[in-house]
Amino acid sequence: MSFDRRTRLDQMRDADRARDRRNRVIGIGVSAAVVAGLLGFGSYMLLERSEATEAVGPKESTSAPEQDGKGLDDKSSGPIAGEKTWDAAKLGRDHVTTEVKYPMEPPVGGNHNPAWLNCDGVVYEKAVPNVNAVHALEHGSVWVTYTGKASGSDVDALASRVRNTPYSLMSPYEGQAGAIMLTAWGKQVTVDGADDPRVARFFAKYVQGAQTPEPGAPCTGGVDG
Repeated sequence: MSFDRRTRLDQMRDADRARDRRNRVIGIGVSAAVVAGLLGFGSYMLLERSEATEAVGPKESTSAPEQDGKGLDDKSSGPIAGEKTWDAAKLGRDHVTTEVKYPMEPPVGGNHNPAWLNCDGVVYEKAVPNVNAVHALEHGSVWVTYTGKASGSDVDALASRVRNTPYSLMSPYEGQAGAIMLTAWGKQVTVDGADDPRVARFFAKYVQGAQTPEPGAPCTGGVDG
């Protein structure tokens, strides 16, 4: 029997080519299956996350909430420029029925009359007795005083603030050094006018503030100048 080598080689090449085609087909099929599986798994996870989000709502933010600014400009904190302070322990707080000579004008504390000056947002048109006003300071009031050098507009604006502020009072005081002064127990400052930012700070800090010897004591039921 004759053997055709060339034919045999061609058959082997054909077989190799056929095997390569099968391997490529199988490889492509396996790759397609893997890709399809990954796509399916990814779609499943996205669906699961979407359903979970719908079930529990949006995730709560862990970032700090925005501040409303109230604590950024706290008028009751920090020192007040030009403010004078006296040692409260050395001021004295005895009740006396005689006149008292105070070392500062207006007085910031010391012995005083048993009757306090009404200080529930009261504006006095005339000078008031020191001994009664000091008792009002002991109850936590702020005392606004002014001389004839203060402008009418400043006086009116300060009077409006006092009338709208419990535990405050206002009166003329010709013996003081500054045109407008604010006084609390052991505290005092001279201001430039009604719009001086120290006015608001002084009120915020000292109306019934930490310096008050008798916090919560009444500002009504006393005397009117």
